[in-house]
Amino acid sequence: MKPIPLLILASVVCFAPVFSQDAKDSLPAETAATPTAARILGSIPDGTPPPPEPPKPKFIVPAKDVLESKSIQQGGRTITVREIKPIALPPPPPPPESLTPEAEAIFRARVAAYRENHPRTKMAFISATVFRSKDSPPRTLVRCWPEGKRETITYWSSADFGLISGIHSFADSAGANHAMLMGWGYADIGSMREIKAARLKAYGATVPPAFPDGKASFEIIGAPPAAEDLAPIQALHDLYNTEHARLQSAFEGRERARLEREAFLKANPPQPKDITLNYWSVNLSGQKAGAKGGAK
Repeated sequence: MKPIPLLILASVVCFAPVFSQDAKDSLPAETAATPTAARILGSIPDGTPPPPEPPKPKFIVPAKDVLESKSIQQGGRTITVREIKPIALPPPPPPPESLTPEAEAIFRARVAAYRENHPRTKMAFISATVFRSKDSPPRTLVRCWPEGKRETITYWSSADFGLISGIHSFADSAGANHAMLMGWGYADIGSMREIKAARLKAYGATVPPAFPDGKASFEIIGAPPAAEDLAPIQALHDLYNTEHARLQSAFEGRERARLEREAFLKANPPQPKDITLNYWSVNLSGQKAGAKGGAK
């Protein structure tokens, strides 16, 4: 099986906390980050299907309210576009009342104090290629793009990042929270013609280093990163070592669910469903709107 190159193009918009309460209301108690053991935040997907969503209410338009209807056939389904009588919508909410300069100053000071003692979650983008072989343990080549920095951190790891892919957020030993967006894949070493530096240059690195037996560890390629960027890397390996059984079980559950889903879709390929699109004319000028939405 040929190794599949992984490319991650992601953009993340971080929203600062929004408070709608009066400036006089106090903010939550301060909870500054404190040193502790690395820990996984939230659950780890294990292939268990989510609970079924409640049925959505059906949008039913009486036949007498349909002004015009046109249908076309596309991809084995019928797409119907209907103009219907206008539906009254609730008025938009009134704009919020502005704070006085004094109240706004108090509000900003409290928000600044809150952010200082409640560090926000840092985002990291990761690309991982796990090299597997029948005769040796897995080796993972990892590229990491820390949030807000242009530098790329590249390192080899003796951990199987297929298992780590189940971790979406975690806290490092300094108490800082991290969210992780990772694209990963396997490369079968046995299918490669030769394991040499020239072959691995396609992955941006040389031959994997010889890691000692025992707990998973890593080796940085190039200049060592700053301490704040090294902390989440160390935390991931600490979690891999302490939570290995849990990560392995969850990974196997996800794989079983994936294979079952693929078999189900193969036996029951999804069929195209008919679509009905409804619209009505909107008169923004206060004049009477015509059947096609234009003023007459």
